[in-house]
Amino acid sequence: MGEIQTLATHMLNGLAYGLLLFILAAGLSLIFGMMDVINLSHGSFYLVGGFLGVGLVDDLGNWWLALAVTVGIVAVLGLIAEVSLLRPMYNRDHLDQILLTFGLALIIEDASEWIFGTTIQSMSYPSTFSQSVEFLGVVIPSYRLLVIFVGLALAVALYLLLERTRVGSIIRAGVSDREMVSALGFNITAIFGAVFVGGLALAGLAGFIGTPILGVYSGLDFEILILTLIIVVVGGLGSLTGAFWASLLIGITQILGQAYFPSIAALIIYIVMAIVLLVRPQGLFQRRYA
Repeated sequence: MGEIQTLATHMLNGLAYGLLLFILAAGLSLIFGMMDVINLSHGSFYLVGGFLGVGLVDDLGNWWLALAVTVGIVAVLGLIAEVSLLRPMYNRDHLDQILLTFGLALIIEDASEWIFGTTIQSMSYPSTFSQSVEFLGVVIPSYRLLVIFVGLALAVALYLLLERTRVGSIIRAGVSDREMVSALGFNITAIFGAVFVGGLALAGLAGFIGTPILGVYSGLDFEILILTLIIVVVGGLGSLTGAFWASLLIGITQILGQAYFPSIAALIIYIVMAIVLLVRPQGLFQRRYA
């Protein structure tokens, strides 16, 4: 029974970690799937969200207010980056986008080292979720249940937004035929800008709620970016559904690997990616919006 409970604990931790990765990967998948833009600075906005969260929780003294302010600041920074840097690159090829966003990521990393230092920083849990609870016979920190709830709620909300609302239909139409949507009177540039800002806001949200679990430090942006790119590739480029299931697969695999095979835990993820791509080169799911 003890081994079963231990496995269940690892599975729940993997589920929480996977859904945290989904919050981050959803933003990257939306930006690529909707806008066909490769954003290698996505992990940097995760880093910004984490560092801002650590400072604002201490300064404001209110975890939830700090969360809202952090996401708002990251969204504003994303808007500035989209208008000033990315918007002129929409009609350029992917190599130009990669060079630009990679350079932006390096700038943000250096700036974070200068402002926040190089030591690992962490954040306390919100007081409401600072205790452990018993869930399905397994004792787990209640904060991880919060992460699971937020990840699942976000997945449902994004699905309903894209598939069941007028805004979603306009976005999907703009992906299929940008010129026709513009001719009908919709400002497709503003719509796509909102998608980009929303994707980066999700990165900031993931950085904030992930910091109490993972901590935050300079260099984490590229570590988390690699994991996110693996998820997007395994799930299928531009597929939000694929990003969801791939996040769960990678998250649970990594936690179980660290628990049972710590010496090769990092390698296991790449093995999983290789197996999936050998069987389905396009990823688990086809690109939904194209």
